[in-house]
Amino acid sequence: MSTPGRGTEGTGAGTGIRLHAPAPGWSLDADVVVVGSGVAGLTAALRCAAGGRRTVVVTKARLDDGSTRWAQGGIAAALGDGDTPEQHLDDTLVAGAGLCDEEAVRLLVTEGPGAVRRLMAEGAVFDTSAETGEIELTREGGHHRRRIAHAGGDATGAEISRALVGAVQAAGIETVENALVLDLLQDARGRTAGVTLHVMGEGQHDGVGAVHAPAVILATGGMGQVFSATTNPSVSTGDGVALALRAGAEVSDLEFVQFHPTVLFLGPDAEGQQPLVSEAVRGEGAYLVDADGVRFMTGQHELAELAPRDIVAKGIMRRMQEQGVQHMYLDARHFGAEMWEQRFPTILAACRAHGIDPVTEPIPVAPAAHYASGGVRTDLQGRTTVPGLYACGEVACTGVHGANRLASNSLLEGLVFAERIADDIVAAPPAGSGPGVPVPATGPLQPSGARYEIQRIMTDGAGVLRSADSLRTAAEALEGLYATALNELEAHGKTAEPGVDTWEATNLLCVARVLVAAARQRVETRGCHWREDHPDRDDADWRRHLVVRLSATRKRALVVIPTDSADFPSVRHPLTTQSLEQ
Repeated sequence: MSTPGRGTEGTGAGTGIRLHAPAPGWSLDADVVVVGSGVAGLTAALRCAAGGRRTVVVTKARLDDGSTRWAQGGIAAALGDGDTPEQHLDDTLVAGAGLCDEEAVRLLVTEGPGAVRRLMAEGAVFDTSAETGEIELTREGGHHRRRIAHAGGDATGAEISRALVGAVQAAGIETVENALVLDLLQDARGRTAGVTLHVMGEGQHDGVGAVHAPAVILATGGMGQVFSATTNPSVSTGDGVALALRAGAEVSDLEFVQFHPTVLFLGPDAEGQQPLVSEAVRGEGAYLVDADGVRFMTGQHELAELAPRDIVAKGIMRRMQEQGVQHMYLDARHFGAEMWEQRFPTILAACRAHGIDPVTEPIPVAPAAHYASGGVRTDLQGRTTVPGLYACGEVACTGVHGANRLASNSLLEGLVFAERIADDIVAAPPAGSGPGVPVPATGPLQPSGARYEIQRIMTDGAGVLRSADSLRTAAEALEGLYATALNELEAHGKTAEPGVDTWEATNLLCVARVLVAAARQRVETRGCHWREDHPDRDDADWRRHLVVRLSATRKRALVVIPTDSADFPSVRHPLTTQSLEQ
């Protein structure tokens, strides 16, 4: 991956597309605004503030309500005896199915152990051995060694969130909670000038406002709510990716949505956030079986149930298809009550809350949307194609994950790249920008009910199993939603009433259209992108990335650009060749 010098010129004020919203009624000034309060956002904020930068954290719910606190398994790093960054690199590259950027992965695995130790210095407490006092490490899918540090048994994310929130509060960093980010503010040359946002509820700020800053760090998390069933919290509506696209940034690899293999199956009509059954359960010796108790992953991969997630998800789906059923089972009865209560208390409680006791019966599981391997394209310092706009964590595409994220690399990626972004900003702050140039809204808002229609369309057409027919049907249905709203706006001057529900639905439609456009072009099966009509991996034609941006000339067009290789080109200037407008 190229790591260019900081660009001094923008490419204009993005696409000219903005969400319909009232004019800002209040404002704050800062050097840096961080959007998001997971491991990536809070780490970046702490490091920027420590470097003397006026920092404001904006978060959609409460400080501890993001995706990080839901992470069960842990954080991967070469911390154990006999393990090395090189071995961690090898496992990551294998899981990424030929599309990882090796330079980015090498950076992750070499800087990762130190970043985890700095996290511990901020107050995060990981589980340790009673005998040795050393950090206890476990295994997860795709890892050939025990290198997953965990906390509270299966509450790693909650512990990391607790520590970082406490550190942010102790540092006195200004925060704006319950705030949905709307759009990027840009000056006349296209450089970042801050964000507009809407604060939900009462407090010091209320309604639409703005935070003015020459540097914006997107750490908004994922977009799992684009599907009907997901492990993501309700706030994960792709807001950061949609904002970046409207600002003229490029996104990549959005077709690679990881479906976690073992999500508690609550019935075919279950919607919204579903309980996750961590991969660490399999790492400790649980195994997958069908209704007859047959271990169907044995023989499919050398690691069986601990194969990379895409392989396990496909194995479950194939068995479900063969038997005409809607779920498989995860059997960990042999753990016994004591191990369940001490090692996996959160999962045990969630299962029992739904009438399932893992101590005495197998757990019904099925794949559900879990993690976006792609996102806003960045370089190794987290810089995007828009000067002054950075991205880290799940919202970003650093090149680390390739076509399929290796288990527990996500918290580590957020940690490492957040530190690198903060160091870049502290060392050489983005050039001071003028005030944001007001840009009239030109795209229609979706009605609030469109959220559920988008989720149904995506689940049916772009879920675990995809084909040319299913993706075409999904694309046509999504385009129909957009065209209907656009016609109402252009013919009658009407759009849905601005508000949280309509802004979120509009963001979901934006990321759904990009995901489907990329998935239609990638006519192969690779990593977590599974095309039934093209079941083989095609390195000759498709060992490359698909970069997407919104057209600056055609309001409805998506520009899809294949890269020349598995390496990302420089982010200093947006790609301009080999484009195909959808």
